[in-house]
Amino acid sequence: MRFEEAYSGWQNGRLTQEEAAGLLGLCARSFRRYIDRFDEAGLEGLIDKRLSQASQRRAPVDEVMALTEQYRKRHLGWSAKHFYAWYGKAGGTRSYAWIKKALQEAGLVAKAPKARARIGSAETALLGRA
Repeated sequence: MRFEEAYSGWQNGRLTQEEAAGLLGLCARSFRRYIDRFDEAGLEGLIDKRLSQASQRRAPVDEVMALTEQYRKRHLGWSAKHFYAWYGKAGGTRSYAWIKKALQEAGLVAKAPKARARIGSAETALLGRA
């Protein structure tokens, strides 16, 4: 159900705030917050503004591009671990996890295969695999 329908049902007295909130999958307090935002700014006020903002902690695009270009030009075929060691000696400040993720997202370094679940000796005995 859309917010406008629940809101009009509440305005016309067909629904209580709790019932309207339940139809939208919200708690009553969230529905009241939505009412305030809707009354102030209309449907635009209901848009979650966090989704349209870039994180303050996100690395600049040019830094990511420079890193991947450096790997492509001079270090192609190196593992993420070896490239990170070189990067640290060259004055880089990013973490190993960030470097590895940037290289993996660019398709330059393959992700490691998932580890298989190990079956202990008790489970093997139960399964008949001795």
